[in-house]
Amino acid sequence: MNRHEFLRELHKATANRNYLEIGVNDGRSLALSRVPSIAIDPAFKVVTEVRNDVHLVKATSDDFFKRNNPLAHLRSGRHPLRNLRRGRKPFGYWRRTTLDLSFIDGMHLFEYALRDFINVEKHSDWASVIVFDDMLPRSVDEAARDRHTKYWTGDVYKVVEILNRYRPDLVTVLVDTQPTGQLVVFGADHTNTVLSDKYDEIIAEFEVPDPQKVPEAILERVQAVQPDALTGADFWRPLVRARNLGLGRSRGWKPLHSALEKVTGGH
Repeated sequence: MNRHEFLRELHKATANRNYLEIGVNDGRSLALSRVPSIAIDPAFKVVTEVRNDVHLVKATSDDFFKRNNPLAHLRSGRHPLRNLRRGRKPFGYWRRTTLDLSFIDGMHLFEYALRDFINVEKHSDWASVIVFDDMLPRSVDEAARDRHTKYWTGDVYKVVEILNRYRPDLVTVLVDTQPTGQLVVFGADHTNTVLSDKYDEIIAEFEVPDPQKVPEAILERVQAVQPDALTGADFWRPLVRARNLGLGRSRGWKPLHSALEKVTGGH
């Protein structure tokens, strides 16, 4: 299964009510969305028909998240008086807007991808699904920080180790998609500041010159699950139901964590 086919299946499995994408390029992944979306890229060149309510942002992701109320386009509910006039409940206007599905495919350097995750997590919840692209390079050359190959992942694969070490409360699932794999992260906690607190420490350790020493487990995809095993798992329906009901982390995260361990084999 290739990256776009997997992302299409994730849209179905998550029954997401909104979507955020970092790194738009030609719009092929954005075109998979059918829900209100935000797409961020300082140099997008969309050539694919997009059929959703989308806010295209020509900016870096860092600059976008510095904005006041960056998710205004996805805000739950219109103005309460307008909702009342239309016979709708007014309360959605005051609820915190959270991202259901996010796709991080921006700069192919781990420090940028990590900052993107930090920013996305601030607007996510335990039932949110966050996806990284290009997480399984096929060679050391492909994983270089300084691009010199046609196909290039950069060193974003390091995000897996960083999250596993600094955020063991999350569940990270590597997925064996073509051509260069993906990472799906569950259990976001917008109150957790460990990554931002330790950011300088992380950069000091993980930023090293080429050639990168890519772990064999990454190159050989040792722990990567098959994409259909993840999208076909039986935890999606209860996850969606809990999310839509607004079930709190204390009640919803533990059973999801247990279900995910069955899919990943406890990795």
